[in-house]
Amino acid sequence: MHSHESVKQLDIVPVDQWGAQLPAHVVERLPASGITVFAVSDDASDTAEFSARYGFGLEDCANTIVIRYKKDGGEHYAALVSLGSRRLDINGAVKAALGAQRLSFAKREAAVEHSGMEFGGITAFGLPADWRVLVDAAVMERPQVVMGAGVRAAKLLLAPQVLREVDHFEVAELTLAAE
Repeated sequence: MHSHESVKQLDIVPVDQWGAQLPAHVVERLPASGITVFAVSDDASDTAEFSARYGFGLEDCANTIVIRYKKDGGEHYAALVSLGSRRLDINGAVKAALGAQRLSFAKREAAVEHSGMEFGGITAFGLPADWRVLVDAAVMERPQVVMGAGVRAAKLLLAPQVLREVDHFEVAELTLAAE
């Protein structure tokens, strides 16, 4: 758990600046309280670099991954939120949770186009209304997590319970402990 000293070293973005720094549709869906937005340098946006530079363990970094899947003859998108310290069980747990016949990671261009967010910064907040958002159970056990903010230049720091405010939020067992 981080002491308040380490949080003070973060480059906090004041609430009245969120609109200038984050995509509008992300800001609209962010809860009014319980979230800290902070700026990060683009070269430290990816999980491993971010963890090393900002001192958050991989077990406190929640990644949002876009999946494309086929079900009932149609093609759908979903977002999976999992910790950087765990491995998604794509063909087992994820497929079962979605009831998918086939699934794959969405292509970068499709993920960006459909989410309206930057690749590497996709977040669970502000995703299209028809997407399911599956959050791995291990995420919900953390006291706090860092996740994307819709752009590579910022991150969100929040208690996982805040994710319950996301539309189509579901908790599921999606991962295996990383080898």
